[in-house]
Formats: sequence, structure tokens, C-alpha cells
Amino acid sequence: MNRTAIIEELDVSRETLYRFEVFEQVIRKWNPKINLVSKSSLDHLWMRHIVDSVQVFRCSDSVEHWVDIGSGGGFPGLIVALLAADEVPGMRVTLIESDQRKSAFLRTAARECGAKVAILTDRIERARPQEADVLSARALADLTTLLGFSERHLSPAGVALFAKGESWKKEVDNARQQWQFDVEPVKSLTEQEAVILKIREVARV
Repeated sequence: MNRTAIIEELDVSRETLYRFEVFEQVIRKWNPKINLVSKSSLDHLWMRHIVDSVQVFRCSDSVEHWVDIGSGGGFPGLIVALLAADEVPGMRVTLIESDQRKSAFLRTAARECGAKVAILTDRIERARPQEADVLSARALADLTTLLGFSERHLSPAGVALFAKGESWKKEVDNARQQWQFDVEPVKSLTEQEAVILKIREVARV
């Protein structure tokens, strides 16, 4: 898919598109220093990372507080914040990232792109509980571990949105040995075997 087709697929305002383009410049500047995304995927940044993050945002319903954990290169957390600036201006977005250098990148990118976010430089398991309406993560940990983070940071009525690859069914089966949860897999637009897992009602077995 070429860049023009990708932009049409995104279905965002010109203001949001401009913010995405600024973000692309920032990540290309920082990536050689701290390896935010793989060098191979940098050539496909829009499809592999931006569109992938936008579809996570589109899976959510009405949200007051969105928390992204292990935010790293800003996917999906910063993309969510850039979309929210235009589409859900009252939404709070919090990014949790333990790496000091990546947190510095996130702050720089947020400032240059005009994203309103709170960035917590802390380990996910030590950060104060967030009571998130939506908890998101991408390429962070296995589902069993992510559900432990959900127990800490997700509100009782909230939904977790976890992007997963082709082994997602095995991860769900493994997680059910320790956790009870409702799950709805949403087919990914960017990878044939990938899904976004919409998870609610998380409780220990």
C-alpha cells in the first residue's frame, strides 16, 4: 500500500495528519540513538506502526482516561494522544515507560507534536494505580503478564486493548490458567494473523 492509500485509510483530519508527520520526523531523528523501532520497520513506519496504532484507538468506546504501558517509541500511546487532541479533546492520556532515554524521547515528541500527555518514568508494577478506562500495550509482554498489569491499572469497568501476533490463541489459553477474563479478538488491518484483544472483567482464578 502506498503512502497516499495509507493516509486515506487513516481517515484523520489534516491537523492530525500534520502531527503524525512531525512525529515521524522526531522518531527518525531519535531512532539511531536509542532504537525505538527496528531499522527494517522504519522504512514502513506508517503501515507497521502508525496505522497499527490508529486501529487500536478505533477499538475504544467513550474514554476519559487512557493509559499506555511500556510506551517506548510512542506506539500506540503517543498516536492515541495525537488522535485524541482532535477527536476526543477532553480525554486524559498517560504513558508509563521505565527507560529514562525513551521517556525523554516521549516528552520531546509530545512537545513538538502538540500532544497533551502525562509521562510517568517508572516500572509498570511500581507506578501508582491509574484506574484507566482503557489500558493499552503493544509488543510488551505475554498476555499473562499483561493481565497482571491490568489488575493494577485498569478500572473495574475498563477495557484492555492488547495488540497480539499469530500466537494470540495460545497466549489466551495460557493466561486462562491464572486469570478469568472476557476477550474479543478484533482482526488486525495491518497483519493477516494478528489481532487486537479487547479484554474486560479481569480477575485472578
